[in-house]
Amino acid sequence: MECAVAISVENLGEAHRMLLELTQLASPFKTSCAERVVAYFAKAMISRVMNSWLGVCSPLIDHRTIHSALQVFNNISPFIKFSHFTSNQAILEAVNRCNDIHIIDLDIMQGLQWPAFFHILATRMEGRPNVRMTGMGASMELLVETGKNLSNFARRLGLCLEFYPIACKFGEVVDVSMLQIRPNETLAVHWLQHSLYDSTGPDWKTLRLLEELEPRIITLVEQDVNIGGSFLDRFVGSLHYYSTLFDSLGSYLHSDDANRNIVEHNLLSKEINNILAIGGPKRSGEEKFRLWRNELVASNSFEQVSTSSNSMAQAQLILNMFSPTHGYSLSQVDGMLRLGWKDTSLYTASSWTCRTSR
Repeated sequence: MECAVAISVENLGEAHRMLLELTQLASPFKTSCAERVVAYFAKAMISRVMNSWLGVCSPLIDHRTIHSALQVFNNISPFIKFSHFTSNQAILEAVNRCNDIHIIDLDIMQGLQWPAFFHILATRMEGRPNVRMTGMGASMELLVETGKNLSNFARRLGLCLEFYPIACKFGEVVDVSMLQIRPNETLAVHWLQHSLYDSTGPDWKTLRLLEELEPRIITLVEQDVNIGGSFLDRFVGSLHYYSTLFDSLGSYLHSDDANRNIVEHNLLSKEINNILAIGGPKRSGEEKFRLWRNELVASNSFEQVSTSSNSMAQAQLILNMFSPTHGYSLSQVDGMLRLGWKDTSLYTASSWTCRTSR
């Protein structure tokens, strides 16, 4: 904490001295979850100090490594599956009986959640709909690869899928025609937020574009961690958040477990580094929304869609797939679903509709 305070007041020399001591004491491979967290936080703060001395330096993002780690996280922990299936259920309920569906995924990555969604659409009693999917992301190569995989899967189900990749941040779309919205199609927007990198660009532009699109449903999954505000605010909030997340993994995976180390090193540590070393208004030049769900309410353009009992039951089934189930906490609060570890909420899923939706 003293080191974080030193950084917050630009006492970089003192911060560097303390960080050298921390790196000697903590290791990301220790059995103690607390020591592993300290090691990754120390590494992120060293990056912060060096960036302050040398100028802001945004590291190159290895999207393939991140996608691979995310898939491992999906296999060993319920948090990603919870995010996917809760969002899928909300979209399915919103597009029920619709024949032409357009889904915009604001950061599609590998599209892990969509095969299960396609399977339900392909077997619904009302018949198979026509589905268009706009996948957004940073790498056109990876987007095309994801599109081919999803299209092949949909074809095997007999589902008509048209995939359109856009290598652009949603908030940087300068012309809504880029999204190729067609009349008479039901529009759904999905956003699984993370702290790995800025996936959507300026928040206020993202909000304005969502208002212009007037989607039938927006599914939003937020990490319950502060990525805006001052460095000290971000440090305190993220330390509590990631300590809890590391504790959840350490409760059932050994310290030398290969999958645990992949997730911590290639995913969670990258989030910590982005929050502490890269993020913040002083470094990015803009203020990020603390909670998107609050901004959707404040805009007066959207209203919340309460989570259904089916979503709650489905989330509970997902938790039952993982052990120890007694450590996870699932709750329905103000129409939203929250999944956490013990008494700390880690992910919140909510659904929204535009008051003048398509």
